[in-house]
Amino acid sequence: MARAVSVHEFVGLGLYSTTEVARLLRLRSRNINRWVNGYRYKRNDEVRHIEPLLPPDIPKVESDDQTVLSFRDLIELRFVGAFLGIGIDLRTIRDCLNYARDCIGVDHPFSSAQFRTDGKTIFLMSVEKLGEPRLLDLKRKQYAFKRSIETSFRDLDIDGDSVVRWRPYHGKKSIVIDPARSFGQPIASASGVPTVALVEAVKAEGSVPKVAAMYNVERSAVRDAVKFHGELIAA
Repeated sequence: MARAVSVHEFVGLGLYSTTEVARLLRLRSRNINRWVNGYRYKRNDEVRHIEPLLPPDIPKVESDDQTVLSFRDLIELRFVGAFLGIGIDLRTIRDCLNYARDCIGVDHPFSSAQFRTDGKTIFLMSVEKLGEPRLLDLKRKQYAFKRSIETSFRDLDIDGDSVVRWRPYHGKKSIVIDPARSFGQPIASASGVPTVALVEAVKAEGSVPKVAAMYNVERSAVRDAVKFHGELIAA
């Protein structure tokens, strides 16, 4: 019999479906599912299995097929999306991730403070290990990779060696994703009110000032919440 799981076990981890992660990262749900669960495909009548790129931080419950991702998974997948966006292929990202795990000694190395400082070196060493630097146009790729790391960390808050918060709306402090608050859902940072609640209230009331007064939050935070969710829908 599967062990009963208490919601309190996940406090501080953040809880997300693959669909929520895809929406927050502006990525395809199908890709997120493949990266965290692996997948099978058939070639020449042979079924092949691709191992997960990032096995989920939270183990699956035996009686439930749904994949639940943590805040650390979310941030790690954000880096995967950023690296793909600058033209680094998935095979190279996988090799870099595995190499970084060995170098840094953690399961989620991309979102560590050490990767922030040593990421370029780890990338170069992993590419050298692959033995295909010419195919990667190495000089251009290493520069893009370093810039991508710098840009990605710009809206992340680090405590010790780990990322503890993400400011997802253009790095503004008004909205934060913090696994220690509201299970990692986007909230107005000063008040802790979920942004989705502010957006729904604006739809119902038709007034930003009225909603700001109702929830005792700054009007600017309400406006940012509306714009943030508007961008998520439009992505």
